[in-house]
Amino acid sequence: MSVKFEKQESNTGVLTVEVPAESVNKALDAAFKKVVVKINEPGFRKGKMPRALFDKKYGVAYLAEDALDLIIPEFYSKAVEEADIFPVAQPEIDFDFESLQKDTAFTFTANVTLKPEVELGEYKGLEVTKQDATVTDEEIEAQIEAELAKKAELEIKEEGTVVEGDTAVIDFEGFVGEEAFEGGKGEDYALEIGSGSFIPGFEEQLVGAATGETKDVLVTFPEEYHAAELAGKEAKFVVTVKEIKTKVLPELNDEFAKEMDAEVEGLDALRAKLKAATADQKEFEADAQLRADLVAKAAENAKVEIPAAMFDTEIEQMKREFEQRLSQQGLNLELFYQFTGQDAAALEAQMKPEAEQRVLENLVVEAIAIAEAIEVSEEDINKEVSNLVAQFGMTEEQIITALGGTDAIKAQLVPQKTVQFLVDNAKISE
Repeated sequence: MSVKFEKQESNTGVLTVEVPAESVNKALDAAFKKVVVKINEPGFRKGKMPRALFDKKYGVAYLAEDALDLIIPEFYSKAVEEADIFPVAQPEIDFDFESLQKDTAFTFTANVTLKPEVELGEYKGLEVTKQDATVTDEEIEAQIEAELAKKAELEIKEEGTVVEGDTAVIDFEGFVGEEAFEGGKGEDYALEIGSGSFIPGFEEQLVGAATGETKDVLVTFPEEYHAAELAGKEAKFVVTVKEIKTKVLPELNDEFAKEMDAEVEGLDALRAKLKAATADQKEFEADAQLRADLVAKAAENAKVEIPAAMFDTEIEQMKREFEQRLSQQGLNLELFYQFTGQDAAALEAQMKPEAEQRVLENLVVEAIAIAEAIEVSEEDINKEVSNLVAQFGMTEEQIITALGGTDAIKAQLVPQKTVQFLVDNAKISE
């Protein structure tokens, strides 16, 4: 095999590959074995047509497509390795179809888009501020109050009027002008005031209404309302409050604390446990944000011309991740597009800024790892596997297999160690 690579502008180049005649013959032979079983030739059983007769009757052109499907992927990969280049997108392959002949070397070219070179700026001694991870008593009380609210029961309010947080059981009918509109009528509807589940302005106008009262509620539908015939229009709802229910919270005591967490002995112990858990979570989030800030600053200081193909690849990866999250909710992209009114182009446009930042930061972290000769040792790999064994209760072999082998684990750990290098060399203020 002969390989020649010519670098061009904007991270592109042309790879010229000459495939030896011996390899061409081997591919043609394999293609013949695949094709001949489909040919019914008089005088021969199916698949038993002699090669010489096949070549005379059909010629090499009949085998070319199948032979090239074998030749090009294999020799393109070998050529990329020999030329020591790093393509970041599918190549544009060009060749003369008729030049594929038995006992003759075959040449093809590949127009490739290459991983760009990064000119690093300042990445050591970066100044960042770590966000405050202090946990206040107010935060803990808010968590407890949220749990109290989940356990609240609704009781009919015998006296008084609707206030924020009450549930009003209502009959309603909506009109645009003098005409009732489809879907605008309901009976015995339980509406929590302040939930934001109705059109903006609707719930607020029920505050102060008494049981049995009928009132007009005036609203304007949002411009992006899902029913196009109502979007942006003013409407009147005639609403009758049939019943008012108010939330009654359970008593905040040791028994409630045990309901929240069976492992605690009472309210004080619950507060202490929540505070410790919240402190751990806030510290984790603060540390993650610190690392993200450092990588973003290092990327901001670097110079690199990134091919558009890399952004396209990242967007496709992000779409796969997004679709995976949707599937966990019983949805898919098609349903998402229907519900949101978006299409693939709109979703990709929305993802593009994050995709561009991801690609830039990944390239910069990789460049820093090379500049600082950051390596992953056998000890690093063993430590990571041990941590995952303890976390997931699997065997070491299962963990290594699940992660794709030790080389894959190593590839994951290099960026982690690189970011830790940025942390260790940063000027961090609390």
